[in-house]
Amino acid sequence: MDVREEVRMKYGQAALRVKTGGSSCCGSAPCAPGGVDPITSNLYDSGQTGQLPEEAVLASLGCGNPTALAKLNPGDIVLDLGSGGGIDVLLSAKRVGPAGKAYGLDMTDEMLALARDNQRRAGVGNVEFLKGEIEHIPLPDNSVDVVISNCVINLSADKDQLLRETFRVLKPGGRFAVSDVVVRGDVPEQVRRSMEMWVGCIAGALHEDEYTGKLAKAGFESIDIEPTRVYNREDARQFLSGEGIDVDAIAPQVENKFMSAFIRAVKPIPKECCGPSCCS
Repeated sequence: MDVREEVRMKYGQAALRVKTGGSSCCGSAPCAPGGVDPITSNLYDSGQTGQLPEEAVLASLGCGNPTALAKLNPGDIVLDLGSGGGIDVLLSAKRVGPAGKAYGLDMTDEMLALARDNQRRAGVGNVEFLKGEIEHIPLPDNSVDVVISNCVINLSADKDQLLRETFRVLKPGGRFAVSDVVVRGDVPEQVRRSMEMWVGCIAGALHEDEYTGKLAKAGFESIDIEPTRVYNREDARQFLSGEGIDVDAIAPQVENKFMSAFIRAVKPIPKECCGPSCCS
């Protein structure tokens, strides 16, 4: 089974758990030991979650809160890559107001059904959920002001294609503003080889220098990576448990090497041409 199908299966299962009254966390199990996931816990304040249906909150599989850190203006068009149960789409729609719009893109039928149900319950009209892959965005060129995402880009097996697509749909001057898991230092190959950990938001993470390089290669400027949560040894124990990995051996090797971060970048505005080939 390839990465895309593994992600589709696991996130579909997560949506179904929420629909049947459970909760969903970033790992492969329903939740980390003790019921607290070190990646997904405590990301949204009560002022935000109080505006939304409980299922939207329970279905959150993110590693950050891009809607709290991204600059969103009234009238903006926002796209959330890998929108899941819709929490960040619904929060964004409220911030951009009726003159703006928030799109959510997801490839999982179960998550899309859950998100549309959450939209109906929240009574938010300026939202549209689209089915598709984040490497092939079903929107026109230069049509979006802000692209957000919450711990999804690291799940992609073709991040270069994803970033090219993101660059394509952004308007000139548009903003890339995502939360993601980023690596500092070397990570044991055993962790990277684990498909379950890939789906659990860890093994697909890029090194921060590689992330910056890929964004620049796609055409972005003003690139910045801001750590928001650095995972320690005990966090590592929690997200490695149940993955068939020797936790005692691996945890010290990954301590403080994984972090949630807020990644910002801008699509540049083309400079006006004043050469003899383009000016009369």
